[in-house]
Amino acid sequence: MDSQKFLGTVLLSLSACIWGGMFVVVKIIVGEVGPLQLVWLRYLVATVVLVLFSIVKKEKWQRNWCDLGLVVLVGIIGNAISIVAQETGTWLSSAQTGAVITSATPTFMVIFARIILKERLTKTKVLSVMMATVGVIMIVGIHLTGNNILWGVLSLVLAALTWALMSVLIKLIKSYSSLQITIMSTIVAIFCLTPFVMVDSTALTHINFTEPKIILGLLYLGVISTAGAFVMWNKGLTLVKTSVSGLFFLLQPIVGTLLGWLLLNEGISFGFVIGTVLILSSVLISIKFE
Repeated sequence: MDSQKFLGTVLLSLSACIWGGMFVVVKIIVGEVGPLQLVWLRYLVATVVLVLFSIVKKEKWQRNWCDLGLVVLVGIIGNAISIVAQETGTWLSSAQTGAVITSATPTFMVIFARIILKERLTKTKVLSVMMATVGVIMIVGIHLTGNNILWGVLSLVLAALTWALMSVLIKLIKSYSSLQITIMSTIVAIFCLTPFVMVDSTALTHINFTEPKIILGLLYLGVISTAGAFVMWNKGLTLVKTSVSGLFFLLQPIVGTLLGWLLLNEGISFGFVIGTVLILSSVLISIKFE
């Protein structure tokens, strides 16, 4: 494995593991902070951190209207629609259901990569996606529990579809670094979400920002899960083929299920071991035969 592919593998794995913990954090605090407000707040925190980091790093910015248009699409599709849909779906169902439904992301990424990037669809890629999907189902099963479960499932499917499209579009952006893409797309998402948040501004005033779990949850979601993981994911996408990188997304349910079991008393079964082996095997196969 060459150094670029290795770095891409590490970055994608780390970001996926961080997002696995995000399912649990969202489930813990979303009862006190609405999904829309939660996304908006995490983006505000992330933007401050990212801009400060960009200033310290002394990044050089340029203007490319074509790439700026793609960044706006990334912000609307991935940072706004996908994340709101994901957190809404998790709220209406469960952390485990969220992991299962969003496991469709790699499949959508393979399809979009074929259509948009003209990446070749091989038997290895198809086999890897199938193995990984079965692995996710083995890990968490299909527990359709929660209020308004149908809307929860539909929201999670939308989240998977839009995240896959966003991940493919990022491959087309050449003029900006992963940090710059993350900063601009996050700002776009804030502009998109602000009118909806302000419609029910009282929802913000009722949040107890002095409560430790709220503070820690927003710091995790804003600094680690958004500022850190988004930059790592965006950078990793530029180093690994899109149709392969999607499989790393499925490391989320491994972490999410473990934390859900430890912190939320959600069930875990022997299938977890089998599913974990299938997911990790699918990732290794796809990297080796890329």
